[in-house]
Amino acid sequence: MEPPKAGPEAGQEKKRIFIADDDENIRLAIRTFLLNEGYLVEDFPTGDLLLSAFEKRGADLCILDVMMPGRSGFEICRLIREKSTVPIIMLTARDTDIDYATGMSLGSDDYFTKPFSAMALVMRVKAIFRRIAYERAAAGKDAVLSMGDLTLDTAKRTAAGPRGEIPLTPTEYDLLKYLLERRQTAVSREELLEKVWGFESAAESRATDDTVRRLRRKLEGTGVAIEAVWGFGFRLTGTR
Repeated sequence: MEPPKAGPEAGQEKKRIFIADDDENIRLAIRTFLLNEGYLVEDFPTGDLLLSAFEKRGADLCILDVMMPGRSGFEICRLIREKSTVPIIMLTARDTDIDYATGMSLGSDDYFTKPFSAMALVMRVKAIFRRIAYERAAAGKDAVLSMGDLTLDTAKRTAAGPRGEIPLTPTEYDLLKYLLERRQTAVSREELLEKVWGFESAAESRATDDTVRRLRRKLEGTGVAIEAVWGFGFRLTGTR
């Protein structure tokens, strides 16, 4: 008898993943790979159908094509972000800076340009879930990180400032926590890409810059700022 497969079904509840893409072949390829890894998968030909399902029963991760009939993936991403910090991966057939910047500014956690390897996408999905699970397992029930008026509850994976809770995507939270744990220390882009995103190449450096840009806006008023270290990376500093 073969040993039980290691995956979402091994000792934990299966993760539900929603996919929206008007290309049936792409949906089938992604769905097949994800099902083989033990995930629960639902796919939809439009983002509107995915959004309707998400509002009814939720999902643990969403994969959205940018160009679809009805509302675009960007619009669906924005609407999901208004009510949830669920991880979102965007897919696009156009390798343009404006598409990338738009997706990241709306709160997506990752971005794949077509054509792409379905296995590479699945590996990224697994990395996102591993990172979230690791953070939750490692966090003590009362583990709190703070700086200025910023507080991170590592058990609940939430952030709060003087005006209350700060809504963060999973990647925004992971980046902020990594910097907060290394406050006053400069961290290179390469290190952030490896530790937060799981990238092995600095070619994806835009991911860091765009996420930092969003975080800076959200940290306004907390007494904490992300300072750029020219030609190297970033560090978290106090402003008061």
